[in-house]
Amino acid sequence: MKLYYLQIILLFTLSLGAQNTTFTNPVLPSGADPYSTYHNGYYYYTNTVGNKLILWKTKNLAELENAAHKTIWTPPETGMYSKSIWAPEFHIINGKWYVYFAADNGDNNNHRMYVLENNAEDPFKGEWVFKGKIAANPDRWAIDGNVFEYKKQLYMIWSGWEGTVNGQQNIYIAPMKNPWTLDSNRVLLSEPTYVWEKQGDLNDANNPPHVNVNEGPQYLEHNGKIFIVFSANGCWTDYYSLGLLSLEGDDVLDPSAWKKHSKPIFKKSEENGVYAPGHNSFFKSPDGTEDWILYHANSNPGEGCGSKRSPRMQKISWNKDGSPNLGIPVSEDTTLQIPSE
Repeated sequence: MKLYYLQIILLFTLSLGAQNTTFTNPVLPSGADPYSTYHNGYYYYTNTVGNKLILWKTKNLAELENAAHKTIWTPPETGMYSKSIWAPEFHIINGKWYVYFAADNGDNNNHRMYVLENNAEDPFKGEWVFKGKIAANPDRWAIDGNVFEYKKQLYMIWSGWEGTVNGQQNIYIAPMKNPWTLDSNRVLLSEPTYVWEKQGDLNDANNPPHVNVNEGPQYLEHNGKIFIVFSANGCWTDYYSLGLLSLEGDDVLDPSAWKKHSKPIFKKSEENGVYAPGHNSFFKSPDGTEDWILYHANSNPGEGCGSKRSPRMQKISWNKDGSPNLGIPVSEDTTLQIPSE
């Protein structure tokens, strides 16, 4: 009898330590603009919270609900970066941690990009130091900054306005002098041109008076080929989707070197119950053999840009021409294997 109880205790203990090998989407009940960075065996994950910056730490992104998390920065009560903290991204550059985010003073017209720095090996430790605003030339409305290195040069891509009036969001790029300073005038890479980038309902008084949006740019490299995946259409519409820019030349600052694909590469699936999929990021499996997409989406039509957007993830593949094949957003009933370890 004593041996029997010892076996029960052992089995119970093992079950507590076991990691689930499958999961279903969403991986959190709420969380827009998901982003992750893999470092020293852990995924460091974040999403838009709105009034602060929160960082999650986990070995398995499918278990975010049980992951350790920490508020690493709370904005001042007033000032130009005190409100609407959007789309944070954590990057490791030259051995230091940086978090890029958009913020304003309560007036959306004043949204700009900002950055914090941390020298610690583990971003849960050390001190997050406010480095300041990342201003382009000209200094215009800016959100959704993404930083990447190409041919040993650091660049930032983001979504911004051409002028000072909210009428259209474009994708811009600029080289960086250092992780907190842009080094030249901004360059326009993409603006909404195709019909699929301009879908939406202008007759709804509760929605902004425009639907021409390119935002959430994400740098992606595979086998030497360079891409930018971006979100198109207003997030308040079910038509929110992902588009693709492919680098056809060598100069990332040359707009003519980029080709925009004529159709979206990831869009809503009414059959699977996934609406307005977008504002994505990419990550690799722990063993480096698989490529995955993180994105947010709604579970029902008409849920817009609010708290019902939830983070989801699924494995992607690659087309014969080297471009990413994101597939179709999977249903919440689909059981998926966790990223390969």
